Amino acid sequence: MMEFTLALPDWAVEENRRLPAVLTTIEERMAAVIRFSRLNFENGTGGPFAAGVFERDTGKPIVIGVNRVVPSNCSSAHAEIMTLSLAQKILGTWDLGAPGLPAYQFVVNWLPCAMCFGATFWSGIRSLVIAGSGRELEQITGFDEGPIHPQWADELAKRGIELINNVLTDEAVAVYKAFAASGALVYNARQGDRS
Repeated sequence: MMEFTLALPDWAVEENRRLPAVLTTIEERMAAVIRFSRLNFENGTGGPFAAGVFERDTGKPIVIGVNRVVPSNCSSAHAEIMTLSLAQKILGTWDLGAPGLPAYQFVVNWLPCAMCFGATFWSGIRSLVIAGSGRELEQITGFDEGPIHPQWADELAKRGIELINNVLTDEAVAVYKAFAASGALVYNARQGDRS
């Protein structure tokens, strides 16, 4: 067993096939991502998180991925990691910002956690769109998102990554509230025990 595989659930594969050829506005892109985040926990296939890679200028979707931590027994199977990895595989490149490629936009239903924030840099993505960046996600759900650099927005700018914040915030928060009300597992390491 010296290998592992991560995959989207069947419903998400089918929903990706049904996406329109283009999602013109960032609101349409975020709405699709938030829909996937809700479907993921409602279907019992992961946490309430989703992310999408799109051609920034055309709105062509490459892939929308979802969180797969618990079903995959893999703490790094966050929606952002799943999505970036699938986009790189689909596009045949480890660098989504390589010369000759369209500018790719990463749309996420909240500010990425500490791990996924780093993955955003290393992916080569040109634009990051998030539903919000405040404490609401952690306060509502109890997930530990880890330490983010205090000047995280400046760090994106230093690397030439455009940031668009607060897109459909209320819709994203509504999914987190529904998740919290569902009693679903909050899968922090050691079940949140910090000792």
